[in-house]
Amino acid sequence: MTRKKLFAVVAGALLGTSAVFALDQSLTSFVEHQARRDADATARLVLALAEKRTTQAMDVLSQLAQFGKPECAPDYLTTLRAAVFTSPALKEISVLGHDGGVLCTSNGLLENGHRILAGERLPNGDGYAIELIDVDGDQADDMIRIRRVGEGLAALIPSELFLPRLSSEDERPSIHLRMTTASDMEIARMGEHRVAARDYDHTRRQSEKFGYTVDIATPQAAWNARRAELRWLTVIPVSAVGLLLAAFVCLRPRRDEKNPVRDMRQALANGEFIPYYQPIVDIRSGQLRGAEVLMRWRKPDGTIIPPSAFIPLAESSGLIHDMTLALMKSVCAEAGPEIGRRRGMKISFNFAAKLFANDIIVDQVRHIFARSPIKLSQVVFELTERDSIENFTETRRVVAALQGLGARIAIDDVGTGHAGLSYMLKLGVDIIKIDKMFVDAIGTDRNSTTIVETLVDLAHNMRMDIIAEGVENFEQVMHLRDLGIRHAQGYVFAPPLPGSSFLQLVQAIDPEKTQAAADLLRAAPALPAAAG
Repeated sequence: MTRKKLFAVVAGALLGTSAVFALDQSLTSFVEHQARRDADATARLVLALAEKRTTQAMDVLSQLAQFGKPECAPDYLTTLRAAVFTSPALKEISVLGHDGGVLCTSNGLLENGHRILAGERLPNGDGYAIELIDVDGDQADDMIRIRRVGEGLAALIPSELFLPRLSSEDERPSIHLRMTTASDMEIARMGEHRVAARDYDHTRRQSEKFGYTVDIATPQAAWNARRAELRWLTVIPVSAVGLLLAAFVCLRPRRDEKNPVRDMRQALANGEFIPYYQPIVDIRSGQLRGAEVLMRWRKPDGTIIPPSAFIPLAESSGLIHDMTLALMKSVCAEAGPEIGRRRGMKISFNFAAKLFANDIIVDQVRHIFARSPIKLSQVVFELTERDSIENFTETRRVVAALQGLGARIAIDDVGTGHAGLSYMLKLGVDIIKIDKMFVDAIGTDRNSTTIVETLVDLAHNMRMDIIAEGVENFEQVMHLRDLGIRHAQGYVFAPPLPGSSFLQLVQAIDPEKTQAAADLLRAAPALPAAAG
C-alpha cells in the first residue's frame, strides 16, 4: 500500500470516527434537552388545565349567585342541576350553612356532610377559597371544592380532573407529579409521593393566576436507557456514514408532499365548499320556518366530504374565517331570491368563537348582505362551542354590533361544550339550541327532562327563543310540544339537503301552499339528492 493510500485511509478513518463521536454527543445532548422540554411542557399543560377548572367553577358560582340567596328549595336545586349538566367538570354544587356544613347539593339532600381536610383562600381569587374534601372516608376519592366565601355556594371537582390524560402510548418515561396550592396543600398527584433527588431530574412551574405549583420528577434511569438505545449508531462502520448521508438525501421529504391546509386553501379558491341546508320546522303547524346552513366539501370527482373531516383543521389553521364568508356569499347567490321573498324565513350560519373576537366581521357581514335579497333581520349566527371564548368583553361587543344590524345570535349545542349559564347571561343572545343528547333522553330519562324544562324556563324568562336539535322520531316531537318548545330540526323532518332539494321546499311556502309545504317536508328524507 502506498503512502498516499495509507494516509487517505487513516485520514478517512479519523474523519469518520470524529463524525461518529460528534453524532454520539449530539444524540446525548438531544435526549437530555428533550427530557427537560417534555417535563416543562407537561407542567405547563397541568397548570393550564388546573387554572381552567378553577375558573370554570368560579364562573358557574358567580352566575348562580345572581339567582338570589342559595336555598334548598326544589326550584333552586333544579337550577343547580342545570348548572352541573352544562359544566361537565363539576361533580356537584353544594349549598352551605353559616358553619360551612353542607345543607344540600345538586344531587339531593345529604345524610352526612363533606369533611374538610384542608383549605385556604385563593390568591387573586376575588373572594373564593379552595378546599380538599373527603366525601366518603376514602382518601383515594378526595375531591377539590371551590367555595364562594360568605355566600353559601361551593362546586365540587374530582381531583383527577385537575390532571390531563397522558396517552399510554406516549414514548416519554413515566413521571412523578405533585401539584400544590400557595400554602403547599396537595391537590393532585401522579406517581410516588416522594422520590430521591439524586435519581431524578426535577422540573417546577408555578401559576401566576392562582399560586398553584407543579413539581415533576423524571427518572434519570429511563433517560439513560433511551440514550443507550440510540448509541448503536456510534458503532456503525465508517463506510456506513456516507451511506446514511446518501440515504438521508434520497429519502428526505419532497417539497411537494401532501399539505392538507394548502389543499383546503386551493379548494376554497375553487369554490368546492358548498352549502347544505337542514330545515327548521314549526312543530305545531308543520310549516318550514328556516334552515341551518351546513358546510360540505364537494371534491372535483363529486365526492361529498362531511364537515367533521375538515372543520377542526379549518378552525385551527384560521381558514374558517374565509370559508365562512364564502359560504354566506354562496347562500346569497343560490337561495337569496327565494328566501328574500319570504320575510318570515330565517337562515342560520355557524360562527366559530374566534369569528366573534374581532369587529372586522361586522363590516364583512354588512357588505355581504348589503346587496342580497336576504335581509339581515332574516339571518341568525350560531356561536359554536368547539373553542372557548377568550375575551367575553370583545365578544359581547361584536354580538351587540351584529344584533344592531338586525341579525340574531344563537348558542349552539347548549350544555355539551364550553357554553353554559355564563354564555346565556353574559352574551345577551336571542336563541338557544338544545343539543341532541338531551332530546334523545326526553321521555326516558327524568334528569334530562328536568334539565330541558329548566332551560326552557330560563329561556322564556330571558325572552329567548328555543330550537331543539337532532329530533329523530315523532314521540320526541310530542314531548317537545308538551315542554313548550315550538321549533325543531332533525332527520324526522329532513336531513341536510343540497340547494336544489331545499329550494323545492322553499318555493312551496306561499300562503296558499301551506299544505304542499308540509307534504314536501314529510317526503324530504326520500329525495334522491339528499343522500349526500
